[in-house]
Amino acid sequence: MQTMNISLPDPMKEYVEGQVREGAYSSASEYVRELVRADQKRKAKEQLEQLLLRAINSGPPLEVTPAMVEEVRQKLRARAAKRKASH
Repeated sequence: MQTMNISLPDPMKEYVEGQVREGAYSSASEYVRELVRADQKRKAKEQLEQLLLRAINSGPPLEVTPAMVEEVRQKLRARAAKRKASH
C-alpha cells in the first residue's frame, strides 16, 4: 500500500478526527479510503446511467425473444470456454 500525504484546513481535519473518535472509522486513512470508494461508486453509477440513456435513445426498441436470449447465452458460454482454454 502506498502512502499519500494530504493537507486539510483545520475544520476539515477536526471533522475527520471527530469521525474517528466517534468510532465510525478506525483511522483517518480508513475514512479517506471510504470517501474514495464512495466517489468511485458514484462515478461508475453515472457512467452506467449514461450508457443506459444512450442505449434507450439509440433507436426503436427490439422485442427480446426467448430465442434471442438463448443465442446470447450460447455466445457467452462459448466466449467463456475459449478464455478458460487459453489460460
